[in-house]
Amino acid sequence: MKRRLVFVGAGASAATLVLAAPAFAQDGSTADAVQATLDNIWILVAAVLVIFMQAGFALVEAGLTRAKNVANIMMKNLMDFSAGVLAFATVGFAIAFGAGNSLFGTEGWFLNPDHFTDGYFGTLSLPTFFIFQVAFAATAATIVSGAMAERTKFKSYFIYSFVITALIYPVVVHWLWGGGWLAELSTPMIDFAGSTIVHSVGGWAALMGAMVLGPRIGKYAKDGTPRALPGHSIPFAILGVFILFVGWFGFNPGSELAADGAVGTIALTTLIAGAAGAVFATFTVWIKTGAPDVAMAGNGTLAGLVGITAGTANVSNWGAALIGALAGIIVVFSVFFLDRRKIDDPVGAISVHGVCGAFGTLMVGFLATEGGLFYGDGFDQLLTQFIGVVSVFVFVTVTTGLLFLAIRATVGLRVPPEEEIEGLDVVEHGAPGYGPDVFATAPAAS
Repeated sequence: MKRRLVFVGAGASAATLVLAAPAFAQDGSTADAVQATLDNIWILVAAVLVIFMQAGFALVEAGLTRAKNVANIMMKNLMDFSAGVLAFATVGFAIAFGAGNSLFGTEGWFLNPDHFTDGYFGTLSLPTFFIFQVAFAATAATIVSGAMAERTKFKSYFIYSFVITALIYPVVVHWLWGGGWLAELSTPMIDFAGSTIVHSVGGWAALMGAMVLGPRIGKYAKDGTPRALPGHSIPFAILGVFILFVGWFGFNPGSELAADGAVGTIALTTLIAGAAGAVFATFTVWIKTGAPDVAMAGNGTLAGLVGITAGTANVSNWGAALIGALAGIIVVFSVFFLDRRKIDDPVGAISVHGVCGAFGTLMVGFLATEGGLFYGDGFDQLLTQFIGVVSVFVFVTVTTGLLFLAIRATVGLRVPPEEEIEGLDVVEHGAPGYGPDVFATAPAAS
């Protein structure tokens, strides 16, 4: 028999994740060996899908910002993943999943397998589990990039991205997925694949970054009225949305951490919520502005996917549709709300990931088929979800707020005005993202 330890985490919310050497290593069972192999292969495939989401984030951000900054956008997305891998391998993974206390792990630095149970996480080997988890860490870090786009120094971005991946995100992970205090509550928090643990961490960090950084030049008139600063490629943005949608089938079903019958069910709730988010955001912005805005429809898709991520394994298909639809509506009003308050978020990252991540986590308390208020199980789960959402909000806003203020006071956070006006590609990276002929007017047809 396997030794078992309750471990509420990615793919194991409100469930038990076995933290021990797999059974096949102990009793030689061929069936268990085959299952363990399938589990590892599936989670590696899922990890690749999540890593591929970095391309989606890059395209969404590049498409919704101006052409003069496209190389800077691409460079940031490449570096937050690459630097994030090193940061998470060095210290972040140990803080998140190493033995320690209820707040953070204190063992397992540099991926030392001696500090993890026989080098396995259930049937998953340490390399497989790490690759999947580092893909999540990179997601949390890259969310911040969009809200701070077009006016941030590259070296400053590199610093805060590294710190978020190495320290801030792993602490939040440990609270729940690492068996910390949110997992130890009498009614443990449910955040199956990270509406709060991943997306709200990135969203609330993005909020603080945008506030400390200030709006882009020209974004607001003297009377405070918002001005549109249109992105240069809606095709980029929507292609990025589609890539993210595909990647979410690694993000959510992969969080089952096993190749079993639940994978299809999780994929279906993911699909339904994303589709509902797109449709309801489209109609909401259409009613509000008189036009079915394409970029907002894309953000509605992402809002639905973020919203369902917490309860994707715990709600019904109709519950997923409701969460996705409401997230699609909420994201529209949230984007306009923040814009009116001079919080300049070029891609809507705060609304999509922070606001809708918190919303989706809270909805689990209402709609979980086991423990949800609407299923007659009382307020316990809803109260836990509320505690988790608020705790993460406070921790992330305080820590990232201090981080951004410290960067601003030392190496500087924002580029000079003349560099912002010229664009970051040449100034920060030495060459434009596009050649001079890309936007040349096409000759008239003869």
